[in-house]
Amino acid sequence: MSADSRIQAITARIVERSKPYRETYLERLRLQVSKGVHRSVLSCGNLAHGFAVCSPADKDILAGDRVPNLGIITAYNDMLSAHQPYETFPAIIRDAAKEAGGIAQVAGAVPAMCDGVTQGQPGMELSLFSRDAIAMAAGIGLSHNMFDAAVYLGVCDKIVPGLVIAALAFGHLPAVFVPAGPMTSGLPNDEKSRIRQLYAEGKVGRAELLEAESKSYHGPGTCTFYGTANSNQMLMEIMGFHMPGSSFINPGTPLRDALTREAANRALAITAQGNEFTPAGEMIDERSVVNGVVGLHATGGSTNHTMHLIAMARAAGIILTWQDISDLSDIVPLLARVYPNGLADVNHFHAAGGMGFLIKQLLKQGFVHDDVRTVFGQGLSAYTVDAMLDEKGAVTRQPSPEQSHDPKVLSSIETPFQSTGGLKMLTGNLGKSVIKISAVKPERHIIEAPAIVFHDQQELQDAFKDGKLNRDFIAVVRFQGPKANGMPELHRLTPPLGVLQDRGFKVALVTDGRMSGASGKVPAAIHVTPEASDCGPISLIRDGDIIRLDAISGTLEVLVSAAELAKREPARADLSGNEWGMGRELFAPFRRNAGPADQGASVLFH
Repeated sequence: MSADSRIQAITARIVERSKPYRETYLERLRLQVSKGVHRSVLSCGNLAHGFAVCSPADKDILAGDRVPNLGIITAYNDMLSAHQPYETFPAIIRDAAKEAGGIAQVAGAVPAMCDGVTQGQPGMELSLFSRDAIAMAAGIGLSHNMFDAAVYLGVCDKIVPGLVIAALAFGHLPAVFVPAGPMTSGLPNDEKSRIRQLYAEGKVGRAELLEAESKSYHGPGTCTFYGTANSNQMLMEIMGFHMPGSSFINPGTPLRDALTREAANRALAITAQGNEFTPAGEMIDERSVVNGVVGLHATGGSTNHTMHLIAMARAAGIILTWQDISDLSDIVPLLARVYPNGLADVNHFHAAGGMGFLIKQLLKQGFVHDDVRTVFGQGLSAYTVDAMLDEKGAVTRQPSPEQSHDPKVLSSIETPFQSTGGLKMLTGNLGKSVIKISAVKPERHIIEAPAIVFHDQQELQDAFKDGKLNRDFIAVVRFQGPKANGMPELHRLTPPLGVLQDRGFKVALVTDGRMSGASGKVPAAIHVTPEASDCGPISLIRDGDIIRLDAISGTLEVLVSAAELAKREPARADLSGNEWGMGRELFAPFRRNAGPADQGASVLFH
């Protein structure tokens, strides 16, 4: 069926807004395609360097232009659980390619940064900018002009958005993303959260906290809560970059390996040498982007994507806005309850019906566009399936279930958990921000309270420990934007604010920084733009000012007259401590040139 008229209307305005950029992008893409197989333009010296380590047989193949060569871009490392499984994937891809009559080479590696390791630490001030650095690193790998398609191995927070930006910058090449899969379930996420709160209150020690964290993050694969990493995997499937049904298969299993082989084969099949040429930049269009946003709302996914999706779309000449994202949230119902928006983890989500069931439900009432191209072919309906192994160990697929196996985790389109996706853009005299309320109780959707201003997150932690926050208040944590300090996630604020809320106080957060990728139970107006370092209105707030955060009407206001605000001097902060150590010196150009949050917080597009 065709998409709902409301979805079509939003898509149409994105198309219209994007025309000048998208048309230029496609013209350039088609010019690249017209040049043919790019190895053929390399000189003998160029080519000799490009296949120096290959076998004599592979050199003969690569010297011509008839056999496709896959470029592998990998985020493999053996420190981070999400990316450790990729150690074996290049060998699997090379073998699969050879069996199918092609070649595969690792074209380059990109950094994989884990916010779980760096949260609350100086290194996290490189976190957001690592996305653009990853895009650039992938671009360097692909710039050798040796490849007919690219295969991307990446999972987590900034890695996938960075790889997508690169894939679309090299949009004349087909692109297949290959997931690693989530780790098996460990300590339930709600129990982990409980222990974190007890630690924040001083009721358990570091040993108990470390034991809980270790039982939660305990093996190879992606963390099992539904943060940015697993939102990435959902996005890659619903946007058509993954093979159907592949996102949430655990690593180290026969099915995972079979899906990796299949992805390699499919990447070969969609090169310009075959009959299904699918350049990534033409495959991904405005409808694909809207499908991604819809998937984000339907699953209660990460607020980080209010920036990442904008930057990803811009790489394909598509102009997505917060208003688009907010308007889609008003239309799209919430169909999944996965921690922190519920008690289940992504393994439970997959077992309940997973992506196949979710996409089938969204297609039922036209909440997503079916008429899109994917790496699997034409039409999103091909993704309403479950992947499994046949008797010979090859991937086969069967229709996803008609009924959820666990309606408490994954619901039908007829009985959603709520009628909206739970994400709002807030506007008012403080500028623009976003809030996610799918895990916030309705009685906390409006908070009006005096401001307490902090210039770093440690100040709030200290005030909490000193017992100074036992009252109603809105924490204003500023100088946390891209230009100030790289916009680190403010994960560490969740436990103390959660404790205060549980004590019965009305609390909320207003910040020009980022909160937890999936945002939780405390109301948080995040990504406030213009940021304090740009002398945005958030820099004018003083202790005691009454702030009204209204997630129902979509407003964020400081209840101070315009005349009074005009008299105030913007606050200043000494940010010199954020400019050095842990490599922060290297990212000074990023801080200087970062765009605003509502334009993707990127140094590449704004």
